[in-house]
Amino acid sequence: MHQDHFYFSKYDGTRRFSQQDIYSAKATGFSAASDDYAERGIDLNEELINNKPATFFMRVNSDALKESGIYKEDIVIVDRSLKPGNGKVIIAILHGDMLIRRYEKINNSIRLLADSCKLAAIPIDNTCEDFEVWGVVTYVIHKL
Repeated sequence: MHQDHFYFSKYDGTRRFSQQDIYSAKATGFSAASDDYAERGIDLNEELINNKPATFFMRVNSDALKESGIYKEDIVIVDRSLKPGNGKVIIAILHGDMLIRRYEKINNSIRLLADSCKLAAIPIDNTCEDFEVWGVVTYVIHKL
């Protein structure tokens, strides 16, 4: 048999891994029929993180965005390299406190919105020096 017809495992942690990279010859000389449908496992780092040095995991300690499906004790994945867009969920620093809110910018006025009717919108004027967008929430992980 020629060596050219055998494929050896060379998984290098990237998406370039394919079915042909699996060494499938068994001691009996045949591979299992299910090997044709085998796929590599899901790497959550590849799926959920675009910019690893700028990505952080945070636990939510508020029900401010409960209506959006972000509950207390959920884990949010935050990318600090992204710019906030209108309607995006962000982590903001306001007067030294971190808040999870929905970002709204109309003309030159910024507001931080909560889903709860118990929490009022927070207007941010141009003179506010204690405001910073810390990062943009990209994913939410919660238990069922």
